[in-house]
Amino acid sequence: MTLPLPRSILVVGSGGREHTIVTACLNSPAHPRVLAAPGNGGIARDVKCFPVPVDDIPGLVALAKKERIEFVIVGPEVPLSLGLVDALIAAGIPAYGPKADGARLEASKIFTKELLLKYKIPTAPAKFFTAVAPAVAYLKTRKAPYVIKADGLAAGKGVVVTPELKEAEAAVKMMLEGGAFGASGQRILIEDCLHGEETSIHLVVSGREFVVLPTSQDHKRVGDGDTGPNTGGMGAYSPAEVVTDELLAEIERTICRPSVDAIAAEGIDYRGTLYIGLMLTPKGPKVIEFNARFGDPETQVLLPRLATDTVELLWAAANNRLHEVKLAIKPDYALCVVLAAQGYPDKYPKGDAITLPRVSGSGEFIFHAGTAVSSNRQIVTNGGRVLGVTALAPTLRQAARQAYALCDRIGFVSKYCRRDIGAKQLNRK
Repeated sequence: MTLPLPRSILVVGSGGREHTIVTACLNSPAHPRVLAAPGNGGIARDVKCFPVPVDDIPGLVALAKKERIEFVIVGPEVPLSLGLVDALIAAGIPAYGPKADGARLEASKIFTKELLLKYKIPTAPAKFFTAVAPAVAYLKTRKAPYVIKADGLAAGKGVVVTPELKEAEAAVKMMLEGGAFGASGQRILIEDCLHGEETSIHLVVSGREFVVLPTSQDHKRVGDGDTGPNTGGMGAYSPAEVVTDELLAEIERTICRPSVDAIAAEGIDYRGTLYIGLMLTPKGPKVIEFNARFGDPETQVLLPRLATDTVELLWAAANNRLHEVKLAIKPDYALCVVLAAQGYPDKYPKGDAITLPRVSGSGEFIFHAGTAVSSNRQIVTNGGRVLGVTALAPTLRQAARQAYALCDRIGFVSKYCRRDIGAKQLNRK
């Protein structure tokens, strides 16, 4: 790429996704100076962190100015929806991530559903409501299972799927009258349930240009065999072989290209990651949701597979130069196991001391998520999802074996993980 790469980068966020991005930046041939805000225990071991919250937009802009940052990579959805990229660009600082108008694709499920329906992009039929009576009346005309979604951001908890009409009605009342999700639940959508296998496609978008990152699959349920409550994600692997080359070509033609064009047609200059959650139904792939940032823990298997410099790729997208970068992917499989605190996603302890082994070679990674540094400089647990343990290997089975062997060498009292990450694909063979 002819455009000089940035010499200083600020990564905004504090999770496993952000630790993965920091690691990718540190491995860039450009050797930029990398900072993070607010970071976590593991990120703080790698780069200098600043205790500026992700929702403190003026504080983050001031930090970027003070540290003479040339490029900001925004990890989570909250600062994107609050207009961090708008504020950075206004201050003359390039950033990777959509501005607030593009972040609405995640911040408002109704906004996204209206766009999908307007441009005839495959998705489930839906209706939108602000009052209980018409919503309940509509529910009675639909078939079970019922899907009710709060419109706004709800930390991954704003969706109820139930086969029981009474539970569906209760969810409607909880959101619209009970204030379960505050302002996020003042509008809801009720949509038909899609059946099939879920997967996700990540695009790096720059206006009407985009590149498709490797396929991946996340594991949302807390327990083995996809049991228990939904979580932020208990593990992931890449590539997802359920998405064949033929199917991927269909997804690009019927969903990726029309979605990018639709966003541009609405006057949104989108420069960032577009995460497309898909259901592979008997009638073809359909969109479940859009996210305006990298998935977590998908990032932990996607970025390690990139042979292209991550900094160059994201910098090109932010500067409308994506056509100058050729995407190259390593042939290896990647698998990430999330080590969580027992009790997640409900109540769980914090402050457990963590024993970390040395990682061997370039094919093993321990990405920190819910960790902090204690007063005696010990890494301790500080969240529900604590670590993302990732391995790269020539086969998925080998990657799983390596990742779990590394998990077994990590110690903390409340340690918990699923033992079947990748099993769905392994059992197909």
